[in-house]
Amino acid sequence: MSNRILVFYGSYRSDRMGIRLADFVVEGLRARGDDVELIDAKAVGLPMLDRMYKEYPKGQAPEALEKLAGEIRDADGFVFITGEYNWGVQPGLKNLTDHFLEEWFWRPAAIASYSAGRFSGARAATAWHGTLSEMGMVVVSSTIAVGPIAQSLSPEGRPIGEGGKALERAFPRFADDLTWWVEAARVQRQRRQPPY
Repeated sequence: MSNRILVFYGSYRSDRMGIRLADFVVEGLRARGDDVELIDAKAVGLPMLDRMYKEYPKGQAPEALEKLAGEIRDADGFVFITGEYNWGVQPGLKNLTDHFLEEWFWRPAAIASYSAGRFSGARAATAWHGTLSEMGMVVVSSTIAVGPIAQSLSPEGRPIGEGGKALERAFPRFADDLTWWVEAARVQRQRRQPPY
């Protein structure tokens, strides 16, 4: 059975470097046989959070919100590709995630971070860990951190240089960890209904 994985990317900048890492992760998971879709917050274009999906009367949520809610509910797991903005998370990605809550529950999430500098987005990854946990996801312990991203991935998302080699070495464990939790969560959901 193929795992349905959504990869979320949230930069709204004109020169988006993190899309390289998003493309790398999408292709890497597809090569392992997963059914993977990239969800680009900028392309989805949700407004700044006013109402969460659950706050709309049934059938009255905006079309983009309704579609994305269904995709999240149907997924087995998630990967969040996060850049670091001033030691924090990207506002576009945070805005997208905050539109939902129950839709995220009882599925694992993995975090892949990046930055233009040597800290590789690690501080944003740390912030996301608590946020995703609070939103009902099990955050896997394996992470990927890429930086400087322009020296580690080509514009097409191909590993280059020493950073690219390190990324290639780290990816299998990252993917294995996510897969293990995806399969464990699926079995548990089939065995027993979530308590809420």
